[in-house]
Amino acid sequence: MFKKARVKLTVWYCIIIMLISGLFSVVIYRGVTAELESRFRFIEVGLGTRGFTPPQPQKIPPFFEEHLRVTKRRVLIMLLYINGAILVVSTAAGYFLAGKTLKPIEETLEQQNRFIADASHELRTPLAALKASIEVALRDKKIKKKEALDVLESNLEDVDSLNTLTNDLLCLSRYEQGHNDLIFEQVNVAEVIESAYKKIKALAKKKDIKVEIIAEDAYLEADKEALRKLFLILLDNAVKYTPVKGTVLVTAKSEKKYVFVEVKDTGIGIDQENIQHIFERFYRVDQSRSKTNIPGFGLGLSMVKEIVELHRGSINVTSILNKGTTFIIEIPIKHS
Repeated sequence: MFKKARVKLTVWYCIIIMLISGLFSVVIYRGVTAELESRFRFIEVGLGTRGFTPPQPQKIPPFFEEHLRVTKRRVLIMLLYINGAILVVSTAAGYFLAGKTLKPIEETLEQQNRFIADASHELRTPLAALKASIEVALRDKKIKKKEALDVLESNLEDVDSLNTLTNDLLCLSRYEQGHNDLIFEQVNVAEVIESAYKKIKALAKKKDIKVEIIAEDAYLEADKEALRKLFLILLDNAVKYTPVKGTVLVTAKSEKKYVFVEVKDTGIGIDQENIQHIFERFYRVDQSRSKTNIPGFGLGLSMVKEIVELHRGSINVTSILNKGTTFIIEIPIKHS
């Protein structure tokens, strides 16, 4: 589809360029020929003043007429060659520019199609489990109350999973559409980190994971809720992927025009092959390698990346398998 569109766009580029070139060529040809005729008549007048028989009015002598005809032909041939060269160059340039023009659209469409396919796949899994459990329960005419309650409990977990997925999809879509609805104000990073930590404190305590926060009061222009979401995702991942009795260290400080936040854990780590993909939507590290079964849909880090970019910052990650992972975030203090 995009190949045909690229060819069509190239053709339109060429048509427009050749129309402009042809118009200029006509103007140049008429201007040059008119100037030549004027010059030849000037020469005639000069020859007449020197004793030559003057020509008939408005008529060029055969000698000059032949030279004028040859000159016009040469000018015309030269313009044709120039227009031919312009056509070749404009075709190549037009094809290149058409590719550049369509590339963002093609990437966006491919990303959208991939997003729809991945979302459909992720939605289908809990829906299929939900449907199967209900069908099994309905077929059992002698189902007991306890068994029915177990089925309902399982269904509720699937519904919660679907709810989480749809909320994450809505958040990600909101962040990808830009910062039109974000409110940028002076925010204390230390307070936001503490607020995010409170939401995962119970999980950390359950796994006996020590979470240490060393954050100085650093203020920057940011959307408070988006920033809280960012740190919540990073802390939640750090705790989830860190074995029992592990540690998570969060540091935050301001230097010159930037605020730096580092989230470091002693978790299972990420191999180099997967690091370059972890910010992709629905991407999850092969759990069979890590020997873990962490629930999730692979949207968290995609949201983290979008939030950081909306704040005109950058995020880097370093990791060593079975030793831990470190996320380093750099956000400018002034958003504008």
